Amino acid sequence: MIVSSFPIFIVDLVGSMLMIVFSLFCFGRMVRLTTLEKENILWTYLLFVCAALSIFAVSRSAGHILKQLLLFLNFTGVWGHIRPFSGSVNTLTFILVASVTVFFERVWVINRAILRDRRALRQAHEELSWLNRNLEKLVGERTEALAVSEKKYRRMFELSEDMILVTTGKGNILALNPAGGKRLDTGASFGDLFVDGDEFHAIMETVSGEGRIGNTEAALKGVGGRCFRALVSGVTVTDMDSRERNVLFMVRDVEETLTMREQMATTEKLAAVGELSAGVAHEVNNPLGIILGYTQLLKRSAEDESSLKEDLSVIEKHVIGCKKVVESLLNFARSGPSEKQACHLHPIIEEVLAFTRHQAEMDGIQVITELGPDLPEIHADAEKVKQVLINLIINAVHAIDGQGEIHVTTGSEGPETVFVTVADTGSGMDAETRSRIFDPFFTTKPTGTGTGLGLSVSYGIVKNHGGEIDVISTPGKGTAFTVHLPTVGGEGKSGHRENR
Repeated sequence: MIVSSFPIFIVDLVGSMLMIVFSLFCFGRMVRLTTLEKENILWTYLLFVCAALSIFAVSRSAGHILKQLLLFLNFTGVWGHIRPFSGSVNTLTFILVASVTVFFERVWVINRAILRDRRALRQAHEELSWLNRNLEKLVGERTEALAVSEKKYRRMFELSEDMILVTTGKGNILALNPAGGKRLDTGASFGDLFVDGDEFHAIMETVSGEGRIGNTEAALKGVGGRCFRALVSGVTVTDMDSRERNVLFMVRDVEETLTMREQMATTEKLAAVGELSAGVAHEVNNPLGIILGYTQLLKRSAEDESSLKEDLSVIEKHVIGCKKVVESLLNFARSGPSEKQACHLHPIIEEVLAFTRHQAEMDGIQVITELGPDLPEIHADAEKVKQVLINLIINAVHAIDGQGEIHVTTGSEGPETVFVTVADTGSGMDAETRSRIFDPFFTTKPTGTGTGLGLSVSYGIVKNHGGEIDVISTPGKGTAFTVHLPTVGGEGKSGHRENR
């Protein structure tokens, strides 16, 4: 060794020793950081890297120190044998660092996924902890909300004026609100309440196919055998417990509304026909009077036994018949006030029955009276009321083919109105016939046996008295006409009344 290489020797020796010290210090520092933050995978990676670099630093520094000492002691041959081992250790340490770096990339991805899942788990844990702390409060609030909602809909269900019912998919009734219980003749199946079963099947098919059905008119059976028209709408609902599909129906009774509309249409139609009839009757009545006058003059001058007088008698008879028809038309069209005064209804009925009962009994028809006690006086023209009752009783006799019964019933509808009902056990009428019975010249009697003006005139008389006339009829079960008349204290106050 020469003197000039001594500083290099010192620098190499001291640098190698410092390299060992600093590498071990870094390794120790990383051990501490890894211990403080065990969850941080970056510190673990740096720990492995520092460990590999410390091994490399110790191996290389130790090799340099040993090399300098051997060269200083002039053992050059010994270093030649040791040098390959020192280089191998250095190479292995760099391979270790590279392996750690390559492996760490996969570990980093997995660690990120683990941390993400851990955050999600921590968040879920926090939510579960919050729910656990507030579960009782939440359940209480939800229960209270459900109770309020149930109370509200239960109140709507119970207080609704429309009929609400829940049925199975086959129509069996599961629930019915009070309005439905009051109006419907309830049974096990909704289909039993339909007058026409085909209407029920059509409604159920529509609900099953489309899930709902809009307002559909149908005839239903009510309490006490009363039939009424109603609008039926429905929608399918799923039961929360059984998961079965049921049907929620809403039924609205429109019988009164439809009856009122029909009565208004009838009134308007009769008013128009009345005006026309009045004009025609006056135009026809004058020529008939002239024909009748000349016929009677010719009849007086004709010989008693001559054929001319017989022919004139035939003319006179038919002209008088025509004048009666014209007079009926005028009575129907006339809107002038009748000679109304206070009178009792029962004497009028008894007088009418005095000459109609005999004819009915001869035809095998029994007339039964059920007269209400202590009826108030009516404000009416007694002769006109007799005409109405005669028409109704004669029509009832004609409606009965063979033996039957006619029931004449009276009663009071409060202090302002009384009623009289003429009901028969005859053939009854279908809906189409019932809608036309008050039309002038409409009759179901054979040609030549009726003019079709009796009910029209009766309708006009009752209306002129400020009353109402209703009819209920079922084919094969008879017909019932009900006349409502105002009392002495209730004249002019009558309005629409529900069909009996």
